[in-house]
Amino acid sequence: MYFPYFRGRQYDLLALKELAQKRLISNEILPVVEPVKISATLDRTLKCYVDAKMRLAMVLNPEVKKLGEEENMKLYDKTNEFVLPAIIMNNNAPHVIDQLRNKGYGRNDILVILNNRDEVEKYKKIFKNDAPAYVLIPDERSIKRAVSNNKILLEDKFHKLNRNADYANNDDEFFSDDHRYYKEEGYIGFADYSMIGENYDESGFAPRAVAIHIVYIDKDMNFRIHHFVSNSNHGLEDVAGKYYEAVMKLKAWYRSGNEKQRTVALSTFLEHAEKGYFPGLPTIKKLSIMHHLELVDRVLRKESDK
Repeated sequence: MYFPYFRGRQYDLLALKELAQKRLISNEILPVVEPVKISATLDRTLKCYVDAKMRLAMVLNPEVKKLGEEENMKLYDKTNEFVLPAIIMNNNAPHVIDQLRNKGYGRNDILVILNNRDEVEKYKKIFKNDAPAYVLIPDERSIKRAVSNNKILLEDKFHKLNRNADYANNDDEFFSDDHRYYKEEGYIGFADYSMIGENYDESGFAPRAVAIHIVYIDKDMNFRIHHFVSNSNHGLEDVAGKYYEAVMKLKAWYRSGNEKQRTVALSTFLEHAEKGYFPGLPTIKKLSIMHHLELVDRVLRKESDK
């Protein structure tokens, strides 16, 4: 199973919502959302997963952006059989678990993110008798030793650079092979931050360069990522023109023997190239996320059919 981890930005949620609405992914994928705010988009996304009878995990004690107590309490009311409660092991994790117990959730109904060595003893004490449903952990020996059951490998696979233009210096690179080896390494699933990366940044600005990040499958069934970067990157003007340069490179790449990488999202990129259409920068990220998850789901379903 694959557990893509998102920070609940608008484009993250819209990508997840459309994937569920169009049934582009299966239950081989369980997205994890750490909300940065309570919003109508979050509510609509959760409803889509319930309506589709697909599972999604929601962090009830987000760290990247603290929510007020009233907002936190609203998150508890959104959990159900399809919206799995998730917690980050930190100082208020015991309080969250107590609140969940009051709502009828057992410890084995919870997804846990354990990414801090200093929280290991707390984890062992809380889950001494009942293991969580899933535990997302980094590839650190001291943490792996503490978690006996239901381990999910969580790694940041995206090499984020300071400037979009810098991706042109290494436009094709290895992304991940965790889907091939996680089982033999003692995990029951793998997780990453898709092609967004772990670092959370709310700042928005007009870029000098536009980059489209496309994950694809190579001949060895590894995931690689190709960065399609605009050429006219000296000024801030004409972002639409920069996008057209980048998406035309994607179109040329697709036609050079990469037709098997086609997904619904990739088809949308190709339509933009044909029509000269600029959808806006957030939509570029939304489509890249959708493409990545649809591609991973395709690989996992083929593997499960063997």
